[in-house]
Amino acid sequence: MKLVFIGADHEVTGSCHYMEVGDKKFCVDIGMEQGQDLFENQEIPVNPSEIDFILLTHAHIDHTGLLPMLFARGFRGQVYATKATVDLSQIMLRDSAHIQQFEAEWRNRKARRSGGEIYEPLYTMEDALGAIRLLVPCEYDKKVTICDEVTIRFTDVGHLLGSSSIEVFAKEGEEERTVVFSGDLGNTHKPILRDPIYTKAADYVVMESTYGDRLHGEEAPDYVGELAAIIENTFRRGGNVVVPSFAVGRTQEMLYFLRQIKEQQLVKTHPDFEVYVDSPLAVEATNIFGKNVQQCFDEEAKALVEKGINPIGFPGLKLSITSDDSKAINFDQQPKVILSASGMCEAGRIRHHLKHNLWRPESTIVFVGYQTRGTLGRALLEGAKEVKLFGEVIKVAADIVQLEGLSGHADKNGLLKWVNSFEKKPEEVFVVHGEDAVCEAFTSCLKDEYKFKARAPYSGDVFDLITGEWTEWGSRERIQKKPKQSSAYIRLLTASERLKSVIEHNEGGTNKDLGKFADQIIALCDKWER
Repeated sequence: MKLVFIGADHEVTGSCHYMEVGDKKFCVDIGMEQGQDLFENQEIPVNPSEIDFILLTHAHIDHTGLLPMLFARGFRGQVYATKATVDLSQIMLRDSAHIQQFEAEWRNRKARRSGGEIYEPLYTMEDALGAIRLLVPCEYDKKVTICDEVTIRFTDVGHLLGSSSIEVFAKEGEEERTVVFSGDLGNTHKPILRDPIYTKAADYVVMESTYGDRLHGEEAPDYVGELAAIIENTFRRGGNVVVPSFAVGRTQEMLYFLRQIKEQQLVKTHPDFEVYVDSPLAVEATNIFGKNVQQCFDEEAKALVEKGINPIGFPGLKLSITSDDSKAINFDQQPKVILSASGMCEAGRIRHHLKHNLWRPESTIVFVGYQTRGTLGRALLEGAKEVKLFGEVIKVAADIVQLEGLSGHADKNGLLKWVNSFEKKPEEVFVVHGEDAVCEAFTSCLKDEYKFKARAPYSGDVFDLITGEWTEWGSRERIQKKPKQSSAYIRLLTASERLKSVIEHNEGGTNKDLGKFADQIIALCDKWER
C-alpha cells in the first residue's frame, strides 16, 4: 500500500497523487500545470491503461485538466466525483480541448510559414469527450465502495460548486488505512456555497497550503461596498471595469455581488450600468449552478431561490456567446463592467479586453482571485509598466486593484482549523499545493506550533502507508529556465537587426562617412558596455 506524490508538490497547480492498494492502482486528481513550472513533475509510474480508476476533488483544470490526455494514452477506468463536479467537468474539459486545438492551429500556421516543426496538442475534443463518458456522479456524505480494496466518501469543503475532500478507506490483506485528501479547502462566509465541512478521522492526510502563509483578515470585507466604490469611481472617469475572472466559481460570486449593488442602487453615476459576462464557459457554468441548488447552495442563497429571486441574475446582465458578441463589447463607448476568463489572464477573451483597456487611465482592472507566479495577472499585480498582447506592446495606464480577501481558498487560519478538527492527530500530514516557500513555512507551523508530524513532499517521493516509512525520494532540483525576455529587450534586438541592415546598405560609401558612422557605433558601445 503506497502513496506517490506526482503533481502540485512545492507548486500550486497540476495536482496529482497516485496510490496502490493491493493490485489496484488509482489517482486522486489529474491536473494540468498553469503558470511557471519550478520543479520537474515525475510521470505516473504505470502505463495509463493500467490505472483502474480516478477520483476528482473538484472540477478546476489544475485538478482535472490532464484527464483527456490520460484517455488518449489508454486509460479506460471510471472517474468518480460529486454530481456538480461531473456537471462542471463536462463543460470545462470540452473548453480545455478547444483551447488545446486552437493553440495548435495557431502555432502550426506560424510553423508552416517559417518551416518549423508541427505542434501536436496535448489532446483533442474526441479525447475530452471520451474522458467525459467515464465520469461517475456521486453524492456527498455517502460511502461508495469501488472495489474490495477501496471505499471512498466525498465531503463538501466549499471551494467550488461540487468541491470536496475525499476519504479513501484502503484495505490490503489485514491492513486498513484511511487517507484523507483535502482537495482545495474553501473560504468561510462566501456567497452561494456552504462553508467547509470538517472530517474527523484519518491515519494520513494530504492537504493543500495555497494560502498557508497569509490571512484574509479577522472581519469579512465589505466586498459589495468596495466593488461599488470601484465601479462608481471608474464610471465617473468614463472608463470600464474589467474583471479577469475564473469562469467557474468566481464569475458567479461576482454576479452575486453585482446583483446586490444594483438592488441597493449603490452606483449613482450610471445606475442602470450593463454587466457583460464574456465567456461561453462562464455562461454554461452559471446554468449548472442553477441545477445544483439543493446539494450545494448555502441557506441564504437557497432562501433567495425560494422567494423566486435568481441570486446571480439581474437587469442589465448581458451574456456574450459568439466572438462577434465579444468584439462588439469594445465598440460600445458606454462605461460598463466586463467579466471575462481566464482569471489569471493567460488565455481566453480577457486578453482582448486587456488590450483595449490597459492603456486607458480611466479604466480599472480588478483582480478577484489568486494569481500564480509566471502569469500575466501576477505581473500586472506586481506593477508591470507594459505587457505584450497579441504581439503588441501595451502600456499599463489603467488602475490595477485587487479585492483583498476575496478568495476561494481558506487562509492560514482556515487551513489550521480544518487540520485541527481531526479528533485524533493523524500519523502524518503531507503538505502540498502551495508555492515552495509556503509549503515549507506551513509544514514548520504544523510541526512547531501544533505538534503534528508533517512533511512537504516533492514530486517522485514515495510513502509506504503500512510501515509509515518513505521508500523513495524524488528530485529536489529546480528547473533551470532562461529568464523571459522583456518587451524592451526585444525592441533592442530588433534595433540591432535594423542597425546591421543600415550598415549593409551603406556599403560603398565614402571613407569619411563610413569612418564617422563607425566612430558613432563604437562610442555607443563604449557607453553601454557593462
